[in-house]
Amino acid sequence: MEGNPKERKLEVKLRRKCVVKAESNSPSPEHPRKLTLSNLDLLSGRFPVTYLYLYRHSRSNGDLIDNSDTLFESLKTSLAKTLCYYYPFAGRIVEGLIICDNGGALLLEALANIPLSHLDFYNLNQTLEGIVVPCLDVNEFPFPLQVQVTCYTCGGTSITFTFDHALGDATAFGNFLSSWSRLARNMPPSFIPDLDLGRNLPPRVPPTYHPSFDHFFIKCTLEDIRNMPKTNISLKRLYFVDASSINRLQTLASVDGNKRTKIEAFSAYVWKIMATSIDESHAKCKMGWLVDGRGRLSHSSMSNYIGNVLSVTTEEASIVEIKQGSISDIADIVHKAITKVTNEAYFQDLIDWIECHKPGLMLPRFVLGREGPAVVISSGRRFPVAELDFGFGSPVLGTVSTTIENSGVGYMNQRTSGRGDGSWVVSAILWPQLAAALESESVLQPLCSSHLQKL
Repeated sequence: MEGNPKERKLEVKLRRKCVVKAESNSPSPEHPRKLTLSNLDLLSGRFPVTYLYLYRHSRSNGDLIDNSDTLFESLKTSLAKTLCYYYPFAGRIVEGLIICDNGGALLLEALANIPLSHLDFYNLNQTLEGIVVPCLDVNEFPFPLQVQVTCYTCGGTSITFTFDHALGDATAFGNFLSSWSRLARNMPPSFIPDLDLGRNLPPRVPPTYHPSFDHFFIKCTLEDIRNMPKTNISLKRLYFVDASSINRLQTLASVDGNKRTKIEAFSAYVWKIMATSIDESHAKCKMGWLVDGRGRLSHSSMSNYIGNVLSVTTEEASIVEIKQGSISDIADIVHKAITKVTNEAYFQDLIDWIECHKPGLMLPRFVLGREGPAVVISSGRRFPVAELDFGFGSPVLGTVSTTIENSGVGYMNQRTSGRGDGSWVVSAILWPQLAAALESESVLQPLCSSHLQKL
């Protein structure tokens, strides 16, 4: 007897793998095209980024293998079509260049020994280890795009998409995945990048920037990133936040006629909880936010640009100030911190700072874990979740994480839940004390199958 499936440990066996190349109209090994990484691409750090999507039972008969064959072949065919439009995703990243030679993307299929509903959704440390192809070192990550389809005993499916961050940011990856899902359903792509423009984010001549950039950013190497000081920021978690909690936080943050966004209100709440989780050796702590430069830069290629256009801004405050402040007081600090960088001048200064410090990679100093406790929050409200239908239904979950084992700072990434009711799924990388403090409240609920509709 197999025993209770809930008592079984997740085991995943690789069934097959293949390299998928663009089917036509693409640079070839004989005639490769070289794209120089933009200055903002150099700020990405070459980290692997993984998007995880879960799809409920979709088979029409009792044969799991036959069903997975159909699914795998459909994804393989539609990926080949998508890579024609996004051929850098089938290239290789070498010394500041994307070598577009149609080397291909890696597609794998695996079989799990449990039903999808028995995954430990909350504990991403365990779940990601089982259902994501390893790519812990960029030197051993020859495919900038790796996709793993995992089939479960119930007929449900998970798909993980792992990108080299130098390829692009969340907007670029979202456009790629959305276009792929539409092509899989025999529809035109949602977004066609203008790759003839390359990665065109030019510096000014001569480059110039505000002196504060020398204090905030640092030039580093892959070795520096790999050898960053060990921290205890290693817990990967998934949380559910219902719409009523989000709306309540926004109401608390918006007083005296100052309307605050949901992510500003959520940031204020997390910052206040974070202050209670920090030991007495620290008098201050930081909150950071990922900021998208699209819509802020006036370059003509921004409307169909594929690449990185992200930066990070932070604000530091005393722990006493955050503990004693109201949600609206802290939301005001958050709003001012984000507003001061959401403009063209800031992003142009950043492009110029990187130009003056090339070659190499660049990072905000605090990301290396050398400037005290910090949490970075990003909003994924525009990232496709329910829309990512590859022909077998909409996902019940879409979220993001990374296979990196240790982080210099905490991260929290918000996504719309698959329920379509205004609720969120929040992916987090935390230290134990912060996880415990957040979970002692009712806003962030450890994600479980009951939060996912019809799993």
